[in-house]
Amino acid sequence: MAPDLLALMGDTPLVRLDRLSRDIGPTLVAKLEMLNPGGSVKDRIGIAMVEAAEAAGILKPGGTIVEPTSGNTGVGLAIVAARKGYRCIFVVPDKVSSDKVSLMRAYGAEVVVCPTAVEPEDPRSYYSVSDRLASEPNAFKPNQYFNQANPMTHVLSTGPELWRQTDGRIDAFVAGVGTGGTVTGVGRYLKERKPDVQIVGADPEGSLYSGDSIRPYLVEGIGEDFWPETFDPAIVDRWERVSDAESFQMARRCTREEGILVGGSCGTALVAAHRFAADQPDDALIVVLLPDSGRGYLTKMYDETWMAEHGFNQPTAGKGTVGDVLEAKSTDEVPPLVHLHPDETVAAAIALLKEYGVSQMPVFREGIHDGASTDDVLGSIRENALLDAALRDPGVMQRAIGEVMQPPLPTVTLDDPLGHVAAELAKGGSALLARDGDRFVGVVSRADVLAYLSSHG
Repeated sequence: MAPDLLALMGDTPLVRLDRLSRDIGPTLVAKLEMLNPGGSVKDRIGIAMVEAAEAAGILKPGGTIVEPTSGNTGVGLAIVAARKGYRCIFVVPDKVSSDKVSLMRAYGAEVVVCPTAVEPEDPRSYYSVSDRLASEPNAFKPNQYFNQANPMTHVLSTGPELWRQTDGRIDAFVAGVGTGGTVTGVGRYLKERKPDVQIVGADPEGSLYSGDSIRPYLVEGIGEDFWPETFDPAIVDRWERVSDAESFQMARRCTREEGILVGGSCGTALVAAHRFAADQPDDALIVVLLPDSGRGYLTKMYDETWMAEHGFNQPTAGKGTVGDVLEAKSTDEVPPLVHLHPDETVAAAIALLKEYGVSQMPVFREGIHDGASTDDVLGSIRENALLDAALRDPGVMQRAIGEVMQPPLPTVTLDDPLGHVAAELAKGGSALLARDGDRFVGVVSRADVLAYLSSHG
């Protein structure tokens, strides 16, 4: 019998992935970190960082733990805090699923959500916000990106477990790289005992680790736009860069075929492991670390609507074109292309949005109505931006649209397939301006695409 829940962290099992590896020679096995009490590999560093801070006198009774996290570290820390009586404030990027936010709050933590698409130095970033909160009296920031208890706990626990569980026969270790603590700690331990063991880093497209240009991506918890001090890049022998689509599709496949409910970064690691294994000897033993469960992503990558919106349901998203969507939404009550001119007022724009039941409109050059060309498109107005402006300044209602309009909507052609449309919308926009030759003929929104798919799926 364990004395408390904290004693059950670690010693997670290995399982052979016989379904996902049936087309390759090597043996592929998974380290099931979702079987930790908090549901992820981050349970290990949660208790390690807190106990190290207690021993150093940094964290005192009644203190507050402040941490920037994609969710899993927050859960691990929240469990430790619940047992030890600390207050928790977690700062998360806005791409973190609502399931994870609810889970952290269930443990009694306070959660602050910050924008993803800003530089780490930006005062709105989740790194900067956590720094401000951690400057309050009696607050402690474990800082998993710089805390050496992060990689050390994997030197002391995860690495030895893998060595023991494989009887030292492990030939390669594959893991997604976020803070770098897991791959650094496990890699150090294994290389000390078997210098030729291969350490493979799984990295999302848009992360700097594997040399890609920094840009947004949807997989949570791995990849970075800076180099954490907890990561030793010399440990990684080979990088595998994986797209969001590959990651989510492989994670869903693992759930369906292996019966293991995994998260998106698990899919990234599985794709990387499968690629690596394809050119290894048949007698190789490859271990892939699966960091968390899919329970935190049920409203995202396991939701068919979310997948379709982001262009990841390829069989469905490939049916139909932009022209098909416009034809399906066409009615006698709504003009083909509802638009505004720059001298019209914000109040008039809001009335027009309400009249036609739309959330965004293009703004055309004065005097242009039908048959606008690229040179005639000046910008756009969007319902959420107008609402924000009106809340900040009630006088904006009488200002001209030309003073408050936003950049033009991205464009697509009538022949573009819906898979392309979904990919464009996944970049953050809510609608696209459709072009027939050199003339614009309509607007396609997320709601339009979903309505079309629901009736033609």
